[in-house]
Amino acid sequence: MSELKLYNTLGRNIQNFQSQIPKKVGMYVCGPTVYGPPHLGHVRGPIVFDVLRRFLKYQGYKVRFVRNITDVGHLVGDADEGEDKLQKQAKIEQLEPMEVAQSYTDQYNWAMDQLNVQRPSIEPKASGHIIEQIEMIQTIMDKGFAYEVNGSVYFDVMAYSIEHKYGELSGRNTDDLIAGAGNESRSLEGQDEKKSPNDFALWKRATPEHIMQWTSPWGKGYPGWHIECSAMSAKYLGESFDIHGGGMDLLFPHHECEIAQSKTAHNHQLARYWVHHNMITINGQKMAKSLNNGIKVTELFEGNHSLLSRGFGPKTLRFFVLQAHYRGTLDFSEEALIASEKGMKRLESAIGIIKNLKVSDESTIEIGDVKSAIFDALNDDLNTPIVIAQLFELAKRIQIVNDGKEKINSVIRDEIGQLMNEVYNDILGMPITSNESSNNNLDEIMSLVTDIRTSAKNEKNYALSDLIRDRLRAAGITLMDSKEGTTWKID
Repeated sequence: MSELKLYNTLGRNIQNFQSQIPKKVGMYVCGPTVYGPPHLGHVRGPIVFDVLRRFLKYQGYKVRFVRNITDVGHLVGDADEGEDKLQKQAKIEQLEPMEVAQSYTDQYNWAMDQLNVQRPSIEPKASGHIIEQIEMIQTIMDKGFAYEVNGSVYFDVMAYSIEHKYGELSGRNTDDLIAGAGNESRSLEGQDEKKSPNDFALWKRATPEHIMQWTSPWGKGYPGWHIECSAMSAKYLGESFDIHGGGMDLLFPHHECEIAQSKTAHNHQLARYWVHHNMITINGQKMAKSLNNGIKVTELFEGNHSLLSRGFGPKTLRFFVLQAHYRGTLDFSEEALIASEKGMKRLESAIGIIKNLKVSDESTIEIGDVKSAIFDALNDDLNTPIVIAQLFELAKRIQIVNDGKEKINSVIRDEIGQLMNEVYNDILGMPITSNESSNNNLDEIMSLVTDIRTSAKNEKNYALSDLIRDRLRAAGITLMDSKEGTTWKID
């Protein structure tokens, strides 16, 4: 089996993965800002990193997976000016900000449970780590890379750029950013107190009416959006860890700022591998409120949206996400969901008949090539589309045996069952336990039905016998009569 390779955004190439501590992995993934219900844009990242986590565990790694909850400091427009997203929503709903945060955190975690995304090892909240953030800001200031103005503290990008490269992750050039900003832009954005428009807030002074505020060495205020992830990842994973994940929309400025903060405070790189997933578009368009094409997760499950004619289950959504490589754009449409649903059912139908395959002393099929291709694809930057394609190849071979065109022995049959369970269920996170239970029930039902039909034939009640056969065929089940009795298969 080949070794795991991941595309590292920091180096812009695919690199062999090697954890800092053998067989232990520290992974930090940026979680949601909980000011609204979970929507379609929230699902891809958790599913992608859930599969990466599951595959690492399958390979024998002990994974500490940290995913934060942003409940303070993320301002409207993602800049350093404007209102806190949580506080704005709290005013709309006439609730305390923490009530809003708790409600939408619960809704987000419910959606992740439905999608079979494993809960994180640790789920820290920004509001619960104010002390750690203040301490880190003070360290950065003591080293001369931040300054205070009127109770707000800003990171000094120019001072940082003397020794380091601000933009190393995103590929942006600091000089170009400064040249493109201009004095007019600074004035419009209310950023006159900054030395440079590239400087970003570590701490913001709170006005008296600002609900969420804490005491700091610089006065009453609240932390900036970027500092929380640097502080919390250091607390739970150490000053340098293995994998930092998130969406490409966070690459700049959020992740770029994380690197600058952490490198300044700790004198080394924050994470060794930066893994970014691409976005989901809807019918070729970016999701936006102005286009009215955003879809809540509950709307997708219930079919309660203008772009949907019916609801789709969470397994279908997960399967849809995994059919595209995580670094490519994924275009959402009802037609694509329907196709994914059909493919998933076809695959699970094959899984359901594995244990009913008639075995012989010899086998005319092998699965070694499929197994190698599956794990080569997983190791090749988590190429789930190829994995799923190979599972369909396996399903094809299962059906050929079921049709009596090839032979299989008990060893190969059991290997197929084990491989499907390990890959489809354990690694891709597509649960088949309920299907197995259903298949057990189906076995009992079909045993009863075939007994009734046999009795009808013995009593020369051919009308009832034919009716049972025809109704089952319409339902996708074929009966096969022989001297040994009646057997059945799912078409």
